[in-house]
Amino acid sequence: MTAARLRWLGLADYEPTWRAMQRLVDARDAATRDEIWFLEHPPVYTLGMNAALSHVLAPGEIPVVQIDRGGQVTYHGPGQLVVYPLLDLSRLGLGVRALVEAIERALVVTLAGWGIGAHGRRDAPGVYVGARKIASVGLRIRRGCCYHGLALNVAMDLEPFRRINPCGYAGLEMTQVSDLGGPSDVGAVADALAPRLLASLGLEADAQSATRTWLQAVRSP
Repeated sequence: MTAARLRWLGLADYEPTWRAMQRLVDARDAATRDEIWFLEHPPVYTLGMNAALSHVLAPGEIPVVQIDRGGQVTYHGPGQLVVYPLLDLSRLGLGVRALVEAIERALVVTLAGWGIGAHGRRDAPGVYVGARKIASVGLRIRRGCCYHGLALNVAMDLEPFRRINPCGYAGLEMTQVSDLGGPSDVGAVADALAPRLLASLGLEADAQSATRTWLQAVRSP
């Protein structure tokens, strides 16, 4: 089984993290180890490559960043667990659809551990509880490798989602783990999700991933 390095970044500014992902993808070769980054971001709206600015209704003081993933607009903020799988898909034998389904499956299984019944949708990537969205998935594939990833709402201020059409859907209601009986600690949710995500992707953690330190200061990788 392929080993991946887990990195626990805590609260990290968005743009430096995005640029660090791009650099890793640009520099990697066949011997480069896969990595999965677990973190939170300060408040930011991100727009995918083909996103319509009209879906950003009233951003106010929250910055809007145009980025290079697929999908429309979403919001990141403290209390949301963001996970960036930086994987060589060719080496893992994964196509895009299989990758999305593996991520969604790991989220559904993790949420079920707290008695939260969730599901994916083939027509709208992400994970939902009933009609409400609890996790978003947005990826970029380049040189046979992926970056960007998933965002799971844990215990955050959901109000900024009302200032956009989340993922391009007007009126889409968001929900979060802590409101549905799950934990409110982002680090604890990361601990629960990590082994399930590894298993779903056919990976295992390398030796340097054994100890998690959930950093609380803003930093970039």
